[in-house]
Amino acid sequence: MSIEATKAFFSQYEMTDRIHEFPVSSATVELAAKALDCPPELIAKTMSFTLKKSDKTILIVIAGDAKIDNGKYKATFNERATMVKADQVEETIGHPVGGVCPFAIKADVDVYLDESLQRFERVFPACGSPNSAIELTIPELETYTRYKKWVDVCKNWPANEL
Repeated sequence: MSIEATKAFFSQYEMTDRIHEFPVSSATVELAAKALDCPPELIAKTMSFTLKKSDKTILIVIAGDAKIDNGKYKATFNERATMVKADQVEETIGHPVGGVCPFAIKADVDVYLDESLQRFERVFPACGSPNSAIELTIPELETYTRYKKWVDVCKNWPANEL
């Protein structure tokens, strides 16, 4: 089970006590916000994509109130956004749909962080199961995701409305 892989990952940093496991689903932004009793925008959702030109899988962690902007995505990655098919997510990433997170993932998967997260001091990404999360500061998110770089590939969050 991938929650166990995430726990093992965070145990090396003595952080397993910070992982929340809920008796209810946290598989969507709305459900996670309800389980954590926090605003939905603080949920750091991890989206999985395939870069077809390089046959590479990537994860992009974005704020709960943001959505992928296809034009920005294409400008950043030089191709259209293609999500990993739901029935291939666990095999490709190492976590099931609803629990995809940027921790304890397969070694060949790159992680990007979207600028929509930078307005927060802390966020709540999933932990490998559809009923888990961990609270991290943005510097901690940077450290533990081993992200490749920050990107600007989202729309519908407040900075874009100015």
